[in-house]
Amino acid sequence: MTTAISIEDVRREVKILRALTHNNLVQFYEAYEDDVNVYVAMELCKGGELLDSILSRGGKYSEADAKAVMVQILSITAYCHLQGVVHRDLKPENFLFTSSDEKSPLKAIDFGLSDYVKPDERLNDIVGSAYYVAPEVLHRSYGTEADMWSIGVIAYILLCGSRPFWARTESGIFRAVLKADPSFDEAPWPSLSSDAIDFVKRLLNKDYRKRLTAAQALCHPWLANYHEVKIPMDMIVYKLTLAKTLSLAQLAYLRDQFTLLGPNKNGFITMQNFKMGVTRNSTDAMKDSRVLDYVNMISSIRYRKLDFEEFCASAISVHQLEGMESWEQHARRAYELFEKDGNRPIMIEELASELGLSPSVPVHVVLQDWIRHSDGKLSFLGFVRLLHGVSSRTCQKA
Repeated sequence: MTTAISIEDVRREVKILRALTHNNLVQFYEAYEDDVNVYVAMELCKGGELLDSILSRGGKYSEADAKAVMVQILSITAYCHLQGVVHRDLKPENFLFTSSDEKSPLKAIDFGLSDYVKPDERLNDIVGSAYYVAPEVLHRSYGTEADMWSIGVIAYILLCGSRPFWARTESGIFRAVLKADPSFDEAPWPSLSSDAIDFVKRLLNKDYRKRLTAAQALCHPWLANYHEVKIPMDMIVYKLTLAKTLSLAQLAYLRDQFTLLGPNKNGFITMQNFKMGVTRNSTDAMKDSRVLDYVNMISSIRYRKLDFEEFCASAISVHQLEGMESWEQHARRAYELFEKDGNRPIMIEELASELGLSPSVPVHVVLQDWIRHSDGKLSFLGFVRLLHGVSSRTCQKA
C-alpha cells in the first residue's frame, strides 16, 4: 500500500467502520498504523462466508432460510444507507456467520470500496465485483440503489443456486448486466412463490428508479410476515409529492415510516419528531455524508404539525414514481387535483423569484412553457417541473 489513493481508501474504511454500529455489521475495535501497514482489529467470525454456506447446500436455500438471510442483509444495508454510506461491494463473500451454526447472525465485512454519498449525489467510479455490479455503475452514474441491485443478485443465487448474469469474461458479464434479463423460467423458479419471484424482480430492475430501497424491500409481501423484520428509517421519505394519487397498498410503506417518527395520540408529527427520528439513527458517518442536511431542507414545518396525509405529500419520491408505468396518470391526476384546489394566475416574475433565478436569467424565455398564456396559470409542464424541485441551474439549461 504505497499510493496516496490506497492510503486514503484504507483511512476512509476505518473511519466508516468506526462510525457505524449494527448487529449485522462486523464489530470494529481499533486501527493501528506504522510506516508500511494499517492494522485493523475486528470481531472474530468463525462461521465462514455466506458463499460457503450456499455451496454446502448444493447451490440453493429454501425460501424460509433465504428470508432469514435477506432480512439481515437488508437491515444492515438500510442502516448504512440511512447514514449516507454505500457499500459498493455486496456479495456472499462479504457476509460472515459469527459461528458454525448458520442460525447465528450474519455480519457484513469489507468496507474497502465503501464511500459516503450525499443526498441525491451520483458517484461515477466503477468499483465492485463483476457478477454483482449494477447497470448504472457501468454507466458511471449511481447512488445507494447500486447496493440494492447487488442484493437482488444475492437473492437470485440463494433461491436458485445460479447467477442471473454469466459469461466467461468480465467484459461479457458486463454486457449481460447491461443487455440481458435474468431467467425465471427454469427450475426451481416455477415452484417458488410468486412473492419470492416478485421480490427478486423488483431488485433486479435495470431502471434504478423502479428498484426498491432497503427499507421498502423489508416491507415487501415476501418478507412482511417474517417474525424478525424491523422496519428502519428510510431517508427517501424526506422527498417530494403526489401522495393523493396513490393506492392504499402503495401507501403502506409510508404508513410504516410515519409510525417510526412517533406521531402523538392525535396522529400528528412535528419538526421535533423529524429531528428525533434522524438523531436516533445518527452516527458520525451520517454527519460526514451530510445526510443531516435533509433536516434543514424541511425546516419550513418548524411551526407546523403534519398528519399522515401531509406527511405522504412531502415524502413521495418523484424519481421512483417516474419509473412506474402509471407515472403519467399519477402526474395528470395530481395536476387535476391542483387545478381543483385553486390554481391561481401567476406572474412569470413571481415564479422566477420563487425559483431563485438570478436577474441575468432571461425568465420570459426560460419559463414561457411553465405558464398557460390563456389564463396565466401554472401549466402541466410547469407543475411537473416543480415536482422535481427545479433548481436555477436546471432552469438555465431549459
